[in-house]
Amino acid sequence: MRPIPGTPTRIKICGLTREVDVDAAVAAGADALGFVLYPGSARAVTAERAGELARRLPPFVTPVLLFVNAADEEIARGVAAVPQALLQFHGDETPADCDRVGRPYLRAARMAPGFDLLNFASLYPRASGLLLDAHVDGYGGGGKAFDWSLIPANVPSPVVLSGGLNPANVIEGVMHVRPWAVDVSTGVEEAKGIKDAGLMRRFCEAVREADARIADALT
Repeated sequence: MRPIPGTPTRIKICGLTREVDVDAAVAAGADALGFVLYPGSARAVTAERAGELARRLPPFVTPVLLFVNAADEEIARGVAAVPQALLQFHGDETPADCDRVGRPYLRAARMAPGFDLLNFASLYPRASGLLLDAHVDGYGGGGKAFDWSLIPANVPSPVVLSGGLNPANVIEGVMHVRPWAVDVSTGVEEAKGIKDAGLMRRFCEAVREADARIADALT
């Protein structure tokens, strides 16, 4: 599902662990910030820590809680700490696993040759969107891009483009894919979980440049 022409591309910055980075991401223009509640990640925070960081967010900046094959109790703890959060399921969760939480969610899809995204989308009709990431060892955060030509034109859900994005390539990504949103983590870091304020600002500026180019092409 492509955005309505003229709609700005939303920006999610994921893997925040520090107050200073949360504040810098908001100042850069991020629409959503992701907090990783997966202990296996170098960017992991506890539910309580995610709550502390999310309380810094102003209105209309959305916190996103990322889970990987989490138990129901873990999800409930995260939702209690960040009650306004959008959820992101990034593991092997089934449609039933995602739907029974009863919350709006993104479902991550690990893109690789032969992966049937349209069939995958049909399994998760209640997802608010599909986050398309590279197929890497582990679950996301690898900073690897995938072949954008693998994305069919008629995906029925809003697409969030992820995987290896950075200030240098996000203009091309937005113009090629025309996603509803983009998601970045590694591409704006100086170290895992430590964001670079300048890179976040340049990333957001690049997305807005892509939007401007698309708008110019439509006039």
